[in-house]
Amino acid sequence: MTAAPLVEIRDLAVHFGVRGKRLLQKAVGHLRAVDGVTLTIRRGETLGLVGESGSGKTTLGRAILRALPVTGGEIRFHLDGESVDLLALEGRELRRFRRHMQLVFQDPYASLDPRMTVRDIIAEPLEAPGHLRRKREVDERVREIAARCRLNLEFLRRFPHAFSGGQRQRIGIARALVADPEFVVCDEAVSALDVSIQADILNLLMDLQQELGTTYLFITHDLSVVAQISDRVAVLYLGRLMELGPTREIFARPFHPYTRALLSAIPRVEPEHGFDPIQLRGEIPDPAHPPRGCRFSTRCPFVRERCREEVPAFREIAGDHFAACHFAEELAG
Repeated sequence: MTAAPLVEIRDLAVHFGVRGKRLLQKAVGHLRAVDGVTLTIRRGETLGLVGESGSGKTTLGRAILRALPVTGGEIRFHLDGESVDLLALEGRELRRFRRHMQLVFQDPYASLDPRMTVRDIIAEPLEAPGHLRRKREVDERVREIAARCRLNLEFLRRFPHAFSGGQRQRIGIARALVADPEFVVCDEAVSALDVSIQADILNLLMDLQQELGTTYLFITHDLSVVAQISDRVAVLYLGRLMELGPTREIFARPFHPYTRALLSAIPRVEPEHGFDPIQLRGEIPDPAHPPRGCRFSTRCPFVRERCREEVPAFREIAGDHFAACHFAEELAG
């Protein structure tokens, strides 16, 4: 049975103005970081968002959290039987709603204020305007979430410089979860850590999800991490979705050529599997001047004339498995 939706995104666009070389010159174009993304994130799942650097992953995640200005589209949260239009919230209403959604940052060193104790860092979302509580209640909640994140309670009196990268990321996760949010964006949350520590943090996130019922959008470029933690995978390229489906199906039978190229680049331990990644020609195009038809047409090894002229529809190819490719069935068969 498919879980109910928590976040629904419709035709979301985030464009940044591109200015000329002269000082104070008005925008002469727009960089389309996210350009017409439609996506549903289900309650209690982990949706992995993958793609090359510059594909728009971080921009999409922060736009959902209203941490960036949105050019167009719709973002709706389904909470307590109500559908909330996030883009309609401003000022105090938006600040109050932020307790339902949080962010785990990529860099565990830069994301923690070195002048604050661990207790104050974790408690910050509870003590922010609009979330005032008694100090005793805040301290109890901080100790509870610190224990869940496997942090020694003696650490709460110390400062961030005393901790390793893995411990700092645990502090960041505790800060994100202290207000009991329904939705958390993990933006490259393990990419700055050693491999052994990565596995430990991933296991922690999965355990916390089972205990608290949290929904994750997990942004990463590491497909091996996606395979471990994600229920479904969304593949983003140049601001648009290329493929979306259950993790096992994406890895076993990708429908889009871009997804196939990404999967072919995963190193394998088994000696019987040779390492023969698909070589994509050229570089990712300029988001300010995307290709006319399919965004991937300038690098696709299977490109045809129709791909250069017509934008492919993002359509369901198999059960709960979507792709934006004119010839998905033919290439996958």
